Amino acid sequence: MRLRMLAYPLHTLPTALAPVFVAVGLAVHDGVFRPLPALVAFLCGWMVHVGGVVADDLELVRRHPGLREHPELEDALEDGSLTLGAMRRAVLGWFAAAILFGTYLFVLAPWPTLLLGAIGILASWGYAAGPFPWARIGIAAPVFFLMFGCVAVIGTYYVQAPGPVPLAACLVGLPVGALVVNVLLIDDLRDHAFDRAKSWRTGAVRFGVPFVQAEIRLLTGFAYLCPVLFWLALDTSFWVLLPLLTLPAAWLLARHVTHPAFAETSTRTTGRAAVLSAMFGALLGLGLAL
Repeated sequence: MRLRMLAYPLHTLPTALAPVFVAVGLAVHDGVFRPLPALVAFLCGWMVHVGGVVADDLELVRRHPGLREHPELEDALEDGSLTLGAMRRAVLGWFAAAILFGTYLFVLAPWPTLLLGAIGILASWGYAAGPFPWARIGIAAPVFFLMFGCVAVIGTYYVQAPGPVPLAACLVGLPVGALVVNVLLIDDLRDHAFDRAKSWRTGAVRFGVPFVQAEIRLLTGFAYLCPVLFWLALDTSFWVLLPLLTLPAAWLLARHVTHPAFAETSTRTTGRAAVLSAMFGALLGLGLAL
């Protein structure tokens, strides 16, 4: 169960890697790549992300006991092998580990790093916790888009090259942000009945399943249009079109979310969407570097 919580639903590592790949590729393109700051930025982002996942689980079992959205957690709490206190310590532990690693980045670029780290922790913790959880008020998707598409890329680039951030660093992560939002939306499709019971205002709850399915297709189309725009508008070569190699996988994924058997395979679909975002980010980063 602990292993599943670390990777549940097998998306924390790929989605944390995706914006880092893009930032590293742009840094290589600009001649400012520094491997150690980039690696530490990835570790901090991943730890914050995992802390947010555990915080989400904690809020679920604390605020909605008996809902059985994650029965293994409730069973563990009932038999005493897991406690709410242990889950709280896990949340604090992951965030504390991110802060500990982040002290290295703070030395490189003190105040911007502190600000970006605080934004990251607040965004991750605030998804399901706090007085105004993003999921409950219906703004989780745009928060995810900004965090993975802008903040993570800008932050990873900045710690490699402290100073003015180029406009490209604000743009090249947008397709990755769109694909990471798809991971969230697939979860929303799977859990929309539970989310309605929790009074969460997700797109699936407010507008219905067909709306979210169309949103996934729209975000996918946007993501795969971006490399073409980067090639035409930015100082890049045709290598930036490399992410288009993953287009068949994206098409199959977007088609699968409308399949009648989607509900039975949605957990695996979430993992596939996360891996797709990492593959896209890796190829985009490689294209930028080349």
